[in-house]
Amino acid sequence: MTTTTPTTASATSGQPQTWLDSALHRVWLTDHAHGLLAFGQDVESSAGGSGWLGDDGTVDETQPVFTWITCRMVHVYGLGHLMGVPGSARRAQAALDALRGRLHDDAHGGWFASIGADGTVDDSKSAYAHAFVVLAASTAVAAGLDGADALLTDALAVLDEKFYDERSGLHVDEWSSSWTVLDPYRGVNANMHAVEALLAAGDVTGDSRWTQRALGVARYVACDWAPLHEWRIPEHFDEAWNPLLELNADTPDDPFKPYGATIGHGIEWSRLLLHLDAALGSDAPEWLVPAARALYARAVEDGWRVSATGHHGFVYTTDWVGAPVVETRMHWVVAEAIGAAAALFRATGDEAYARDYARWWGHAADSFVDPVHGSWHHELDTTGTPSAAVWPGKPDIYHAFQATLFPQAPLSPSLATALRDGLVPVAR
Repeated sequence: MTTTTPTTASATSGQPQTWLDSALHRVWLTDHAHGLLAFGQDVESSAGGSGWLGDDGTVDETQPVFTWITCRMVHVYGLGHLMGVPGSARRAQAALDALRGRLHDDAHGGWFASIGADGTVDDSKSAYAHAFVVLAASTAVAAGLDGADALLTDALAVLDEKFYDERSGLHVDEWSSSWTVLDPYRGVNANMHAVEALLAAGDVTGDSRWTQRALGVARYVACDWAPLHEWRIPEHFDEAWNPLLELNADTPDDPFKPYGATIGHGIEWSRLLLHLDAALGSDAPEWLVPAARALYARAVEDGWRVSATGHHGFVYTTDWVGAPVVETRMHWVVAEAIGAAAALFRATGDEAYARDYARWWGHAADSFVDPVHGSWHHELDTTGTPSAAVWPGKPDIYHAFQATLFPQAPLSPSLATALRDGLVPVAR
């Protein structure tokens, strides 16, 4: 893959400098991060918790308050507080209070999936949402928010006792409210976010068992499932962890369980493997970096396409030979490509990743960043026009915000710990 990218010249060496080495680019990243925080500043729902943001940054009160969005806003505004952005601590604390309050199931433990505008409670218990509670609580601990330590203790206990299956070393997907009925579906998406959360928890607690657990999950993806499918990751499984490759073939654009290989998840896993490698240091297994490179290469080769109308972008999903299935362009995919390219460059020194990094930011700025209302359009159709087939509005700023920080941060520790410890120089 050949790319051309603008570079800046080093004042001392005269050699081309990548954007990832540029102090001026880091200032731009930090300014963009501040703009995203400003866009989401009215995120608090009138009922409590973080609301679903509309195109202009106001809360869409017709949408439920979701636990996973509330967690993401604890995380984002907790990071904002660690960056020294005024008002961030209050927003993060309000979201955290909802996790300790109305979104928590006091009768059975754990967290509801959502609470509707009419007060209707979706009381199912998903590993996806609970992984985000662990991430939110980990960031809140680093940010020094009230009640964060207790929340993290509770969230880790629930993830460990209710979702972690010691026999497989993986997380089950969804329970009924009272923890009595376990859905037979097993999914990789929840396990991916569990890896993200466990890395963060390991950093703030100093407990290496969480990092080792994340490694165990990652081993399945990088050593078993993806290599058997030419580095396309099966997403859906039955209760015995047999892949269900044709699941949702009739509803291929499902927002959480799409049919086929999800391009953005191949990219996101690539980055997570590099964080694991850095966290484990000399104890890291040798397969982590090669697998990260292979996952990224497959996702870019399959996913980066030109539509029939001439618009570039990452498709949402492909089939098992790499042909596009859902060609809608999701904002989170290019945000993850930015983070993965930066991580791969840091891990390998290969300047092809630095060129990709600049290309992905160029695509994001030209196609997804909204210069009128702020934040990023969450999806585009194949003509490059904002659409709402899967994601109406701009529900949260998590993926875009992290895309501004990963290029500035070390591969380990995770973002909140790195900010707390002064390891992100410009953002600090």
